[in-house]
Amino acid sequence: QVQLVESGGGLVQAVGSLRLSCAASGRDFSSYRMGWFRQAPGKEREFVAAISRSGCSTYYTDSVKGRFTISRDNAKNTVYLQMNGLKPEDTAVYYCAASVYANFAVNYYARSDKYDYWGQGTQVTISS
Repeated sequence: QVQLVESGGGLVQAVGSLRLSCAASGRDFSSYRMGWFRQAPGKEREFVAAISRSGCSTYYTDSVKGRFTISRDNAKNTVYLQMNGLKPEDTAVYYCAASVYANFAVNYYARSDKYDYWGQGTQVTISS
């Protein structure tokens, strides 16, 4: 069982920055592919960013490319999402997720059904 705990959400003005953190339990963090998803009110959960087990490969949805950066520290069992240039449309609950899925294809990173464990979410609100 993997437990994920997000932190770092809050209320910021547009063009501001936030850094989300997700701390994972367990000894095998380096074996988990990690992702960030978000869900705005009245909308479906959507993919934001993901990172490979080593951290060498990262993936982003188009709307956050150039503004958000995902990273991980396997020694600290933590994945981060640095968010710069925030916009009101980034307002959502942000969730981190871990995948231990075998035979993981590259196009799986953006699929919420390929993640096995989820955090409770952290609210990010951007004012205009």
